[in-house]
Amino acid sequence: MKTLVHGTRHLLRFAVLEARCCAFAVALVGGIAASTLLPELPVARYDLLLLYGIGLTFLAWRIGWDTGRDVAVIVGCHAIGLLFELVKVRMGSWSYPEEALTKVGGVPLYGGFLYAAVGSYVCRAWHLFDLRLTGYRPRATAVLAGAVYVNFFSHHWLPDARWALAALLLLATAGTWVRFRVGERDHRMPLALSFVLIGFFLWVAENAATYVGAWSYPHQLGGWQPVPLSKFGAWALLISVTFVLVAGGGREGDRRGGRDGGRRGGRKFVLGGSG
Repeated sequence: MKTLVHGTRHLLRFAVLEARCCAFAVALVGGIAASTLLPELPVARYDLLLLYGIGLTFLAWRIGWDTGRDVAVIVGCHAIGLLFELVKVRMGSWSYPEEALTKVGGVPLYGGFLYAAVGSYVCRAWHLFDLRLTGYRPRATAVLAGAVYVNFFSHHWLPDARWALAALLLLATAGTWVRFRVGERDHRMPLALSFVLIGFFLWVAENAATYVGAWSYPHQLGGWQPVPLSKFGAWALLISVTFVLVAGGGREGDRRGGRDGGRRGGRKFVLGGSG
């Protein structure tokens, strides 16, 4: 019985940390959902959401959710996400059906915040879980993550290489472990498994986001329907891009500790292995 109680408390502690990691994303999707309930506005909803996203980013930095370095990474995720959106919307993969002043090529500028939220999650997890990597091959992983990103564009004109890239990514991350801390206990899991788990929850989040009108897939224009399960695999690959950005954003030697969520003088992050 004592073991069960202790295990339950440990699981709850893990869940609380995960909730803190998701704070930016939850606030963003919550704001999108709330915007659908507002009465007629003098500005377009997408324009309002852009201002909301900017304000949320500033607030997250101001109250210590994200450091200045994190914000730089998040801005990078926003830019990469917008480029991704511009190509995908042009190819008809999904759409933003509402009008707005801040739409470029059919994509509202707020759309990049959906990717920024993923960047915020990874940055927060790195701090709060005191993440350390062993056996990490930064160059090989970065090259393959870049290839994954390019393939999501090029497969519209060239053969789709995602399965081959998934196999190569498994090889590149073989022996790479993510070590993390919950309370006073250390845990570890394979990096590839973390990509799969995060990809699944991003697919769940994508269902929630499309339900509240963040964007729409072609099959959802006549009414909401679940996002195809194939998007789960796509997210499991794409998270490698965000991970490489965060891992390469000066994590080695970062003096911000994970257990305290932001006090200086914390545990140093370790990036082991070679490219």
